[in-house]
Amino acid sequence: MAKGRTAAKKAVKKKADSEEILTTTELVALAKKRLSEAAWEFIVGGAETETTIVRNRHALDSIAFRPRVLRNVEDASPATTFLGMKHRMPVLLAPIASMTDVDPEGALPVARAAAEFGCLMLVSSVTQPSFEDVARVAKEQFALQLYADGDEKWVVDTAKRAVQAGAKALCLTVDVPAFGRRERHIHRRHALAGRPFGAQRSGEAYRASADWTLVEKLKRAVKVPLMLKGIQTAEDAELCVKHGVDIIYVSNHGGRQLDHCRSAIELLPEVISVARGKAQFVLDGGFLRGTDVLKAVARGAAMVGIGKLQMLALGAAGEHGVVRMLEILETELTTSMKLLGTNTIADLDGTYLQPVTPVSVPGALSALPLL
Repeated sequence: MAKGRTAAKKAVKKKADSEEILTTTELVALAKKRLSEAAWEFIVGGAETETTIVRNRHALDSIAFRPRVLRNVEDASPATTFLGMKHRMPVLLAPIASMTDVDPEGALPVARAAAEFGCLMLVSSVTQPSFEDVARVAKEQFALQLYADGDEKWVVDTAKRAVQAGAKALCLTVDVPAFGRRERHIHRRHALAGRPFGAQRSGEAYRASADWTLVEKLKRAVKVPLMLKGIQTAEDAELCVKHGVDIIYVSNHGGRQLDHCRSAIELLPEVISVARGKAQFVLDGGFLRGTDVLKAVARGAAMVGIGKLQMLALGAAGEHGVVRMLEILETELTTSMKLLGTNTIADLDGTYLQPVTPVSVPGALSALPLL
């Protein structure tokens, strides 16, 4: 009974704290204060030299806007449609594995936030609790991100379970045949949730043997849209089209797997050039602001995945922190759209963008200079 009252008090405090937050900078500052050093480094860090993380930010800062004026933007809205559903903005909650390193409930607070706000959540197949439990909380805002952590039969059976649980789409992540070397974790001998230090999770050894036949089998086995996450070249985008992939998810895994990759937003035009009209495009990789999202949409992304900021919001104020983060992003999007002279997401295209030289030194959180 006492534990229940303590948990309730903590939830009330987190909600009160989140309601005081007016910017993502304040949200991240609160996360920095509340998270352990290990959890903080898990969120903001990447593989080896962390060059890919820096490139993600540098590329976003290398794009400037070309705003239009006198366009009557009184009713500007970032609302969009994706997977046949209306969404308040072109943002989805990207899949994250080790959520229990940040919140003891794992993915459940994020699922509640997704349902409350109305934001699609891609649930990782290696997070806790089970995706069926998360799906019940996220309701219609649920899709599954799946790793090939078993043989082909296991993968197909898991995909079918996800569809039965209500998944709006299935997302197969294909860029982790081996786990990247994150030296922040190695130096502190930090074991991620579900992974003993230096060891693999159960089933991870299967990832290296996956190939395009698995995509074919998934396409035949489930009737919901199929995403492939981790596409970084035109060559693989062409193979996605050949194998009937519905949504190409362009991602360098946030710089957390292979080091020295190109930035995510830099990759997008190359992928779109060979798959335009044949698939939709999702993008993630260092997106921290509404202006970042608009740049991706103007380049052709249907949705943008938010990962790092999602985890920081969770660490700052739990479920209410994630809701507040989404509310702030929506406000930033709406304000920026009006200042750009656009009324709808569909209005955005490359004519609103121009390459420039960045004015600040890029880093994992350099988009929040007041932090």
